[in-house]
Amino acid sequence: MAVLKKFRTRWWSQTDEPYEGEKKEKPITPAWGMRYDVRPLTISQLDECWRLDQRCFIDGEAYSRETFDYLLTAPEAVSYRAVTSGGVMVGFVIGLIEPDHTGHVTTVGVAPEHRRRSLAKRLMNQVEEGFAKRNVRLVRLEVRVLNIAAQKLYEGLGYSITQRLPKYYSNGGDGLLMLKSLE
Repeated sequence: MAVLKKFRTRWWSQTDEPYEGEKKEKPITPAWGMRYDVRPLTISQLDECWRLDQRCFIDGEAYSRETFDYLLTAPEAVSYRAVTSGGVMVGFVIGLIEPDHTGHVTTVGVAPEHRRRSLAKRLMNQVEEGFAKRNVRLVRLEVRVLNIAAQKLYEGLGYSITQRLPKYYSNGGDGLLMLKSLE
């Protein structure tokens, strides 16, 4: 997951505790052939998105609830969610349009039990379409050096590795900067 270094201190919080009254959601075991819809992701899905992020990024790189609040209320945000036919969120993507009109895919996550069903690809295509509607011509993202599956997904979507980012992640792991032209 990408972490915006310039905002890291504002966004990062290791002290997030589940909010009062939070219920543990039992993951749905998806049936083969399950249908999914991609819909806009808004602030009204904040808690559901934050909880899903905690499940997707158990390596300490999950965002704080405050970060999601910021991301989902920012006017420059472009965000979508994948939901089951029952309306349960099983994936999300959030991007920001930067001042130079570059689209930055900030985070994309899919629930572990729903992976390998092309949801990340569908979410990435949707966020790119959302960026294009707002005149973005270049998209960037960061990915862990060790996350080969994600790198293959992004390369299959037309992204190219342009730079290694030493110690990019909070645990000291290296990242890769990937770019794609939408033109």
